[in-house]
Amino acid sequence: MTPRFPSLRNPPIALASAGASDASVDDLLAVLASALAPGTYGIAGAAWLTADGHPVVHRDAVVRRGLRRQALSDLRLDEIPDDVVDLRRLLGGPGDAHVVLSIGDDATAEAVASTATAVTAAVARGARVWLRTDDWRQAASWRALSDDIGLVASTRLRRLEHGPERHAALVANGGVDAVQLPEGDWTPGLTTLFHRFGRLAMAGPAPHRRQLVALVDIGVDAISSEHAERLVEARAAAAGSPTTDPGRSAATP
Repeated sequence: MTPRFPSLRNPPIALASAGASDASVDDLLAVLASALAPGTYGIAGAAWLTADGHPVVHRDAVVRRGLRRQALSDLRLDEIPDDVVDLRRLLGGPGDAHVVLSIGDDATAEAVASTATAVTAAVARGARVWLRTDDWRQAASWRALSDDIGLVASTRLRRLEHGPERHAALVANGGVDAVQLPEGDWTPGLTTLFHRFGRLAMAGPAPHRRQLVALVDIGVDAISSEHAERLVEARAAAAGSPTTDPGRSAATP
């Protein structure tokens, strides 16, 4: 039997990647909500600002309107297409879903934090809204925006100039809550290292259930995939009660 390494979150958060498939954010959340407990699942995507300053969730900064492509920054909230999600509506939904958002600039981070504070004023730190960037220093600077948000530094193992232990110390001292690495970068030793500094280990996105199960087994605190059904299966399999044949699902590899 494969040894199971401890996680700081049990069960780990299951995050469906918004925009990676044709499924809408609402459909992805519905799949997760039907099988997982509130507060243990959510959406991972990217946030952008509309022309009138509203944060919205979409896979890209531009959208197609008819035959034209337009930047979201040129459209008002009442002009955005149906596949673009208003963050205020998303946060106001049921189920205490986590929302992990890639943020490209300080203005978007400020708008997201302000919206999160207005909609989820009573939420504990990191419980629902997470700001993610590939610059840990930028993430650390966003701690001043709110204590009621989680901060995620996304990187790759090969980019850690001074090694993982030094990086763990830096993000911890900067008040960054979590580190995200690609699925293939995580090892039991790395999750243990970041946990020693009190930092969450986030992984993905990973396409296959076997990868997601392996991540849970090595102690990762959040797993992500564009396939919501595979997240549900991986969580069940890792808990010892697989929803399908543990060798190979008819629906998922």
